[in-house]
Amino acid sequence: MSRSVPTINTARLTLRAMRAEDFPRYADIWATPAVVTHITGKPKPKAESWDAFLRNAGHWQIVGFGQWAIQSRGTREMEGQVGFFFGSRGFGDDFDPFPEAGWVLAPEAQGTGLGLEAARAAHDWFDRVVTGRTVCMIAVANASSLRLAETLGYTALRDIELDGDKVRLMTRKGPPV
Repeated sequence: MSRSVPTINTARLTLRAMRAEDFPRYADIWATPAVVTHITGKPKPKAESWDAFLRNAGHWQIVGFGQWAIQSRGTREMEGQVGFFFGSRGFGDDFDPFPEAGWVLAPEAQGTGLGLEAARAAHDWFDRVVTGRTVCMIAVANASSLRLAETLGYTALRDIELDGDKVRLMTRKGPPV
C-alpha cells in the first residue's frame, strides 16, 4: 500500500492531501461553533487544531490511509475534511480495532450534497485499496450525519453517552450491495 495521499476527483470536488497553507482554514473550521455542535460541542483552540492537523498528515504515513481535504472545483480553500483514522477511543473490540470514518464540512458547504459526494468517494477508495470493516461515531442529534452514514451502508452497533451527549456507534462491513 502506498503511503502517499491519493488525489480523488469527483464531479464537483477534489479530495487531496492537506497542505501547510490549509492550516488557517482548518483551524477556522474547527473553531466554528456550528461545525462542532454535534462533535465536541466546543470550538477547538488553535493549538488543538494544530495537533489534529499534524495527526491527520501522519496517519497516512503510518497506516496508509487518513483524511483528505475537501476542495470544491474552482475554489482554492478547503471546505472540510473526510476520511479514516484510528481513534483508539476505548469503546470495545467491536469498534476500536477498525478504521473510523469521519467527515466535517464548513457551514457554507453543509446541505449542498458535498458531504455525501466526498464521503462516498472516500469510501469507494477505501473499499478498493484498504478493504474491510469501518466504524463511525455520530451524535444522535445529528440527523444529517446519521442519514449520510446510513446511505453509505452503516448500521447501528449501540448508543452510548459521551461527555453528557448521546452518540451512536455504527459499523459498515464493506460496500453496500
